[in-house]
Formats: sequence, C-alpha cells, structure tokens
Amino acid sequence: MVDQHRKPSLNKRIAARTSLKRQIVHRAGLKMPRGWGWLRNPRKAAYNKVYTHSTFDIFKVFGKLFK
Repeated sequence: MVDQHRKPSLNKRIAARTSLKRQIVHRAGLKMPRGWGWLRNPRKAAYNKVYTHSTFDIFKVFGKLFK
C-alpha cells in the first residue's frame, strides 16, 4: 500500500518563515479584523464565501429530519 500522507518540505517551511510579505505583516503588527479577509486576499475570500454557501453537512440534514 502506498503511503498517502503529506511529505513535509524543509525548503517550503523555511521559505514560508522568511518571506518578505510575512516579515512586513509581522513586524508592523497588522492583524486583519474578522470579515476583512477580502482586503488581504480577495480571490480566496470570494471562493470561501461561495464554498460556505453552497455546501452542507449531511449530519445536520439528518438531525433536522429526525428531530
């Protein structure tokens, strides 16, 4: 059987910790308030909004049926 777990990459880990974008945000102490994700990454925010409104939890559906 093939191992399907994620293999951590040391290069990506170092790059993420030392990126210029991360350093600027971290040093400036910027933290986005809730609901302001569209300002930092509008594409991701749009995707997340569509995803959350178009998916459902099957267990919640069963819970409402047998209530």
